[in-house]
Amino acid sequence: MKSFEYKFTVNASLEKVRAFHRDTTSLKKLNPPPVFVQLHRVDPMAEGSVSEFTMWFGPIPVRWRAVHSQLSKHGFTDTQERGPMARWQHTHRFQPMSDQVTQIQEHIEYEHFPGWRGLLTHLFFNPLGLKALFTYRKWATRQSLRCQTRNN
Repeated sequence: MKSFEYKFTVNASLEKVRAFHRDTTSLKKLNPPPVFVQLHRVDPMAEGSVSEFTMWFGPIPVRWRAVHSQLSKHGFTDTQERGPMARWQHTHRFQPMSDQVTQIQEHIEYEHFPGWRGLLTHLFFNPLGLKALFTYRKWATRQSLRCQTRNN
């Protein structure tokens, strides 16, 4: 099994970071073009809640169903129940560094399907692809939280 780690800080309180990640529409903001997300079902964030969505990699649709668990004020885990990977478990952890700075820690354990079925995921969810994705997510999270701060 493979794993991926990524950490970054944002100039926002733990409460604002947690609220951003629990907002069911945030997933649409966190993927770089040409990847777009179409939400089909997004339960309010709770233990056992479900998110069903399609990630469009340009013209290629990839359907996911994820279940949330281990919810706390310091993060949560989403586990792929159905989707393109043989296994995908993504843990988000939020660590306050001060009242207005929070570190976001991303940990993913994943496994590709063998053979042709894993071809697409090997292209997009490899170490370089994940680093690019989470570098974009760092930028998008910071931008979203900056806009929230200005509007409050």
